[in-house]
Amino acid sequence: MNNSIFESTLSNGLQVRLKEIHTAPIISHWVWYRVGSRNETPGLTGISHWVEHMQFKGTPMFPASILDKAISRDGGYWNAFTYLDWTTFFETLPASKIELALKLEADRMVNSLYDPEEVESERTVIISEREGSENEPIFRLSEAVQAAAFETHPYHTEIIGNMADLNTIQRDDLYAHYQANYSPGNAVLAMAGDFDTREMFALIQEIYGSIPARDTQPKNITPEPPATHEKHVDVSGPGETEYVQLAYRAPGAADPDFFTFTVLDSLLTGPSGLNMFGGGGISNKTSRLYQAVIDKELAVAISGGLQATIDPFLYEIMLTLRNDRPFEKALSVIDDEIDRLLAEKVSEAEIARAVKQARALFAYGSENITNQAFWLGYSEMFANYAWFEKYVTRLEQVTPEALQNCARKYLKPINRVVGFYHAEDKPGDQL
Repeated sequence: MNNSIFESTLSNGLQVRLKEIHTAPIISHWVWYRVGSRNETPGLTGISHWVEHMQFKGTPMFPASILDKAISRDGGYWNAFTYLDWTTFFETLPASKIELALKLEADRMVNSLYDPEEVESERTVIISEREGSENEPIFRLSEAVQAAAFETHPYHTEIIGNMADLNTIQRDDLYAHYQANYSPGNAVLAMAGDFDTREMFALIQEIYGSIPARDTQPKNITPEPPATHEKHVDVSGPGETEYVQLAYRAPGAADPDFFTFTVLDSLLTGPSGLNMFGGGGISNKTSRLYQAVIDKELAVAISGGLQATIDPFLYEIMLTLRNDRPFEKALSVIDDEIDRLLAEKVSEAEIARAVKQARALFAYGSENITNQAFWLGYSEMFANYAWFEKYVTRLEQVTPEALQNCARKYLKPINRVVGFYHAEDKPGDQL
């Protein structure tokens, strides 16, 4: 296998990242656009996700009715994702059939139809998706916590958008968002698999090179001011189970603190994976908060999570409570553990174990061809591929002093939102 990465930029601005992997006759092809909910304004929240849906509604060359059949007939699969900072589309196909993916993505970069009837049909789908999420306690709680954590930054809003905006966004709004953001200069093409780099790059130039360049004006994002006090959010809703969510302001992925915080996350709640496409899992039973909260039967589950984002986002700790335990007790124990972390230096052995677990989870999320192609493009959305290549080394460089300083900098009450989900159907609540 050739581990070197080929990097180039076409004359129209399209960035190309290629990695040869000859372990199987498969190629995974991704096109990443630098647009997500971070680039939205009030009144148009959720528009990036909706545009992603509309990209599956066809072009004159590739009508919607043939797209799924064309991919599946050739033995492939495809999907798309919208996140805070980006939107991406991918196809993984037998190597001999990859030209279909190239032509499809190049075509819908410029020729998607946005038929008014399809827009209205998809409005119903997305509103139904939003309504379904609103029935989920964790979504309701997380949305309220995220809104409280950000007052000015677009990270304030869930990716799916506000219901009021989903009811009022029109076809022209969607098409304008598409035209403004789906251009070669705002995109990264990432491909990994069984190909010859020189031949593949020539094919990419042939298929994508004729797409006209367009100016993409980067949106001026207002930074979120520093937090000044701890916030509390109470949410009520259906269900019998109650939850607590702690959300601390956390560094962006390009910040050196991000790697230290990753080890801190592994130590406190167990390692969490950055690859949203999937890849393995590791038990968190050796983590400090699991032993302090779950082993002492104050809650039934705990997890943590740190996301790789352009701007500072959130480090979240989620607790699933026992019905016979008050959430205040679990929160007090978590605060005691964080205070202990701030006061006592962590041993080299404990850091080594946390790094080992985080490293293993990272490896699980990087092993197959589709995941390799994912990382080629994903890392470019908030840094560059060198970030991915140096990830493990940066984790291994974390010292006890750096970890303690990171905890002191970020894990303080004024830097967090505490959210509590009250279950309306909790046993014993009704008379």
